[in-house]
Amino acid sequence: RYLGEDLSSSSSFRRMAVSLALAWRGARPLRARARSPRAVAFTRQRTTCSAMKSEEEWKKILTPEQFRVLRQKGTEYPGTGKYDKMFPSEGAFLCGGCGEKLYETKAKFNSGCGWPAFYEGVDGAVKEVPDADGMRVEIVCAACGGHLGHVFRGEGFPTPTNERHCVNSVSIVHDKDA
Repeated sequence: RYLGEDLSSSSSFRRMAVSLALAWRGARPLRARARSPRAVAFTRQRTTCSAMKSEEEWKKILTPEQFRVLRQKGTEYPGTGKYDKMFPSEGAFLCGGCGEKLYETKAKFNSGCGWPAFYEGVDGAVKEVPDADGMRVEIVCAACGGHLGHVFRGEGFPTPTNERHCVNSVSIVHDKDA
């Protein structure tokens, strides 16, 4: 039990995991807010951008976990992703939805956050959008609008950009030949 909640439900477990992760980072919990006009406009744009595929078509193409993360803006549990501790020397990371090249392998670094971290994306491939809650900045594939994760700045990592693209492993695929 966590603060009197039954952890047998996944939503209770998720709330506990998020609270613990935020406390570990020293962050404040997120507050729900009304969606900003910019967030609403982005949702409309994303629907238009990925109009080539309906949600039903995405469900046929993606695994259930990929669909949950890429299309429904879900998040993997920290430390569970395939690419968190993988540091290839060649190739690139592609969008798990459309195959667009998103990150060079040289941009990947170990942030210790539990998700794959990159200090920059390929020019024009990763789009930043303010989260509806106004607290974070979401990153999405510019080609298909698939949710990748979030970008954080000014955390003091020794990278050229002082940015951390915190990406879900199921949102990306490593291609050693890209």
